[in-house]
Amino acid sequence: MCALRPAARGARGTRARRPARIPGPLLVFLGCLPGLAAVAALGLCAGGVDHAATAASGARPPAARPAGVHRAARPPVVPRAAWLDDLARHAQPPPRYDDKVVAVFVHHTDSPNGYACADAPRIIRYLYAGQIGARDWDDIGYNFLVDRCGTIYEGRAGGVDRPVTGAHTQGFNHRTAGIAALGTFTAGVPVPQAMVDAIAALTAWKLGLSDVDPRADVRLTSSNSRSRYAAGTTATLPALAGHQDGYMTSCPGAALTARLPEIRETAARLQGRTAAQAAGSLTGTP
Repeated sequence: MCALRPAARGARGTRARRPARIPGPLLVFLGCLPGLAAVAALGLCAGGVDHAATAASGARPPAARPAGVHRAARPPVVPRAAWLDDLARHAQPPPRYDDKVVAVFVHHTDSPNGYACADAPRIIRYLYAGQIGARDWDDIGYNFLVDRCGTIYEGRAGGVDRPVTGAHTQGFNHRTAGIAALGTFTAGVPVPQAMVDAIAALTAWKLGLSDVDPRADVRLTSSNSRSRYAAGTTATLPALAGHQDGYMTSCPGAALTARLPEIRETAARLQGRTAAQAAGSLTGTP
């Protein structure tokens, strides 16, 4: 079979190459294909053979990613369908999007800690019902939720790999993602290591899509004077922040807040960054 590959960028030189020679058996196969399908297959296969011939000649293959880009693997994310069924679903408007995500806010849900992880979908459904009903929101506010066993759930609709505008941090929902830890993590409450690791992995992947160092500071402009900053004020906040950094609250609790430095370092390491690399800062709003 011939692999369909995207065109390599940044190829050196403009000298025309001699067309690759297509093996005889392959030509026989292509002859059996009807019309345009044969033409398309011939073009794809010729490109594949040419790529192989270039590699065999000792040419340097294209880089897997541009230098300086730090991305982490996407962790497993349980889809909304696992906790939201047709009976519980409310009508809602289409999702809204920003251009990218440059910061993550960590929350806790202020709910009991002693749950079985198998009950996490039911708990998330309960949170959704409360925010849709009592608060009259258009959807659950958090982009993601993480249970005590480290399972990550999709929260707000719109696509986990897209910069969905959330409803989790007053004044700073644009260009950010909200991650909620299922439970209450006030002072002295143990935070499960599986939960900490999952938040780090999710942060590394989500911020890596915009090449943001989780240890960096970012500049975000407040959209709401009910936050810690008047509307229109540009604030410098951690790329991995606690809810209390942007809003007058104790969320995500003293115990989880104390773990944020560890989460930042783990997320940076998962992105392939070293301790010696400066975190730097960037502009979070256009």
